[in-house]
Amino acid sequence: MSVTQLFQVEDMTCGHCEKAITKALNEALPGAPVRIDLKAHEVAVEGDAAKAEEAIREAGYTPVRKSA
Repeated sequence: MSVTQLFQVEDMTCGHCEKAITKALNEALPGAPVRIDLKAHEVAVEGDAAKAEEAIREAGYTPVRKSA
């Protein structure tokens, strides 16, 4: 069972941002469930926290890891 990683991404502001982050996470962690709350600027993904954080950063955003 994978651990859910939670990130605060304040610079995720629109549907385009949501799609870009989802795509990046799907490429970095294939098959991992991704949940995004655009209004709360939160991204939840199952799997490796370091890979997820790097994928979000490479997509051009600034993730801050939160306690789940």
